[in-house]
Amino acid sequence: MIGNLLSKYIWLTKTIYSADNGITFAEINQKWLDNDLSEGIDLSKRTFHKWRIAIEELFGLIIECERKNEYRFIIQNKEQLKQNDLTGWLFNTLSISCNLQQYKSIQSKILLEDVFTDRELIFSILDAIRTQKTLHITYQSFFRNNAISFEATPYCVKMFRQRWYLVAKSSGYDHPRVYALDRIIDLKITENTYKYPENFSPEAYFSSFYGIIVDETMDAEYVDIKVHHSQVGYLHSLPLHPSQQEVEQTNEYSIFRLFIAPTFDFEQYILSMGEYIEVISPEWFRQRLINRINKVISIYK
Repeated sequence: MIGNLLSKYIWLTKTIYSADNGITFAEINQKWLDNDLSEGIDLSKRTFHKWRIAIEELFGLIIECERKNEYRFIIQNKEQLKQNDLTGWLFNTLSISCNLQQYKSIQSKILLEDVFTDRELIFSILDAIRTQKTLHITYQSFFRNNAISFEATPYCVKMFRQRWYLVAKSSGYDHPRVYALDRIIDLKITENTYKYPENFSPEAYFSSFYGIIVDETMDAEYVDIKVHHSQVGYLHSLPLHPSQQEVEQTNEYSIFRLFIAPTFDFEQYILSMGEYIEVISPEWFRQRLINRINKVISIYK
């Protein structure tokens, strides 16, 4: 029942979103009748408005009627579906999930990636952020023999490469640190409250970096990478960073420029692409990669 309703909400959202100049109720109803979800039954105005309200409550998307434009319906804040934020991610995830329901008969032919998901853990963190309470964490780093326990102030969570991470300020450190959720052994919400720092923006915190590593000692700078033509399409469809620009294009390669702090995460990505991506500048970063490559060659010798 819930899955069927979600499918209808998503269908209505997509129908209105895809209409560049808005869409009348009559046009919506016609498209509804052309869809298998309708089972040949007209969409009543009462049901339409119930769905419209549910879409606003669930996704925060506001569907309104433009009376000056032949009573056409539009999504007032449709840009939310284009941005890399919670609304767009939630809508796209649910959209795929609902649409996959019709392919249960071939589910063995749909292969998915494992994503670390401890629902109790992540929802406890989100509850702590919402209520502004600190967390007591027991954490086992891959670089320590023993687990450590500490109290931390949670700031935000981020997903990267199928893993969830927590950004939190813990005692003994001047700056927030990043903790992988799959390395948290135990987590409890305390009764201690905190005031969320007004000068902290999760988006700005990661804005100069690729991935999850934030190095306060590194400044963002222009990084030029030469990409083999066979890989250019991948960077077009999924840019490495919001600052990415294609500054040169030939039949054999393209050069992309990013304004980024080249931390270990970015370095690992470049190395993983082998001969298909070459760092042109800055020279110090190019030299660091050369040193890494030479070490790998020495191992295989």
